[in-house]
Amino acid sequence: MAGILSDLKKTVITGFIVTILLFLMYYLYGDYDGATFGKFLFRWLHVICGVMWIGILWYFNFVQIPNMPNIPDDQKPAIGKVIAPAALWWFRWGAMGTIITGLILAMMNGYIANVLSLGLVEGSTSGHRLLGIGMWFGIIMWFNVWFIIWPKQKVALGIVDGTADEKAAAGRTAMLFSRTNTLLSFPMLFAMISAQGLYNIS
Repeated sequence: MAGILSDLKKTVITGFIVTILLFLMYYLYGDYDGATFGKFLFRWLHVICGVMWIGILWYFNFVQIPNMPNIPDDQKPAIGKVIAPAALWWFRWGAMGTIITGLILAMMNGYIANVLSLGLVEGSTSGHRLLGIGMWFGIIMWFNVWFIIWPKQKVALGIVDGTADEKAAAGRTAMLFSRTNTLLSFPMLFAMISAQGLYNIS
């Protein structure tokens, strides 16, 4: 077991193998319905991507940024050149995966127009409106990641050339938009979860 847990790739593969075994149990011994399972599969992928995205967002804002002033100057390059670029890769692709799977799930469930219009189309409910608010917050957050935070972080981290002043300004802009996403993450999650919990929008 230590051999599996000592290697991240083996750990993740083993986790997926256990997940496949659970699916086979469901398929062989449960009430299997392909259409229902397809929707569930995209919900599961949506949640996995969302956990990756928001987890790293909160890591940046609750752990890395507040503690950077406490790190000795000679150790800071390890964060900027190793940890941050790796975290930003998972961060932005977690965001992309969350948006794509969320939109696919909304299409599969037949309510994409209801939620994107914030419940203004015929047949919409309060649950559609609430889920739509959460989706739009998520879309704004995704936009911030891909078109503001990541481009600015490339300058701040030296991936793209910039002067010292440009790097400082880019780092501050990235931080402010990261904080914006942190602010939005709480009402976004509330809207998403309550739409399902209170209004049974699945």
